[in-house]
Amino acid sequence: MAGTAFDQLLDLEMEMATFTADWLHCDQLSNYVARMVSHDRRDPLRHANLLSSALNELLEMSFRSDAQEGALTCGFYRHGQIERIELSFPCASQQRRYYSDLVNGLRDNGKLASYIEVIGDETAPIEKAVLLGLAINYEAEIELRASPADTLTFVVDLPLERLLN
Repeated sequence: MAGTAFDQLLDLEMEMATFTADWLHCDQLSNYVARMVSHDRRDPLRHANLLSSALNELLEMSFRSDAQEGALTCGFYRHGQIERIELSFPCASQQRRYYSDLVNGLRDNGKLASYIEVIGDETAPIEKAVLLGLAINYEAEIELRASPADTLTFVVDLPLERLLN
């Protein structure tokens, strides 16, 4: 949805060392944020549950980056029925290339087949399962945005209101 104007709802920032100090931060942040931005939706509780689950998956990916320096930043935006998450975290260049390849693979027509294959393979990379799961189960549009060196920014558009129909 490039070029579409989104309204900012919430912005948060946390030092990576603080964030990665406890795995529970992923769940706590996702639940808190989801409740904050879902209060005015048609079914706020269901909307918050969907958003929390999607955000938790993204936060867990950033948690696994093993970065201790820099900041985790997460912005939440809305345009109509679309929720946008912009998640940035420190990431080595090799890992950025890996994520870039994964996101580019989401444009293939065989996403569903890839997802089924990945969730049935215990050796498949968890990041691939997460991104495919968001694309398939949440109809998410996922892209990577240019970021400063050693930082990765995921932009994830989630049509959650449409999923609730």
